[in-house]
Amino acid sequence: MSNIVEFLKARKRRIAMSLAGVIICAVSVGIFKLAALGVDPFQSLMSGLDSVIPIDFGTLYVIVNAVLLIFSLVADRHNIGIATFINLFLLGYITQFTLGVLQKLIPSPSMIVRVICLIIGIVVICFGSALYMTADLGVSTYDAVAIVMANKWKLGKFKYIRICTDIVCVILGCVLFVMAGNPVSKIPTIAGIGTIITAFFMGPLIDLFNEKIARPLLNGEKK
Repeated sequence: MSNIVEFLKARKRRIAMSLAGVIICAVSVGIFKLAALGVDPFQSLMSGLDSVIPIDFGTLYVIVNAVLLIFSLVADRHNIGIATFINLFLLGYITQFTLGVLQKLIPSPSMIVRVICLIIGIVVICFGSALYMTADLGVSTYDAVAIVMANKWKLGKFKYIRICTDIVCVILGCVLFVMAGNPVSKIPTIAGIGTIITAFFMGPLIDLFNEKIARPLLNGEKK
């Protein structure tokens, strides 16, 4: 009986960490969008789609991720878990809400404010990612695509495939962004310095949050 109770406590803690991680990541994406100095590769694609498809960002995010979810369920459902669905249904709407609030509070951010927002966004998304990843209750539908290609289809190492999928997302996002009538000079707002940082330099900060915060939280569930 005690083992069952401990298991349920552990499960609840992992779910709470996943939920908190997704919410924090969603808030960070809203901050990135306000900074307009580039977002992560998948959000670059979402920004491009958002420019050409006239529906709310939250709803669009659910639709795109539902398509990716179907792909994952057909190809290899082992990567799908509770956290996958939390991400699918919450991230887009929380991002949309966060950006709306920030735009009301800071309607015309200066470059200094945008840079500060970018720095805050990077720290926040790394913290949220550490919680989400350490909870280990499934990956996002976008992450699952590269995992399937690497582990199931054996097309190459995950890190190389992920770089390829990221590049494809950025290119498609930029093309759609321009097709929607936005000037080429505005591309750095969705694929800029923030995109480069999130694609290549987030690892060490995520590891730091893993070591100092996320793993101790997870270990606490076993005491």
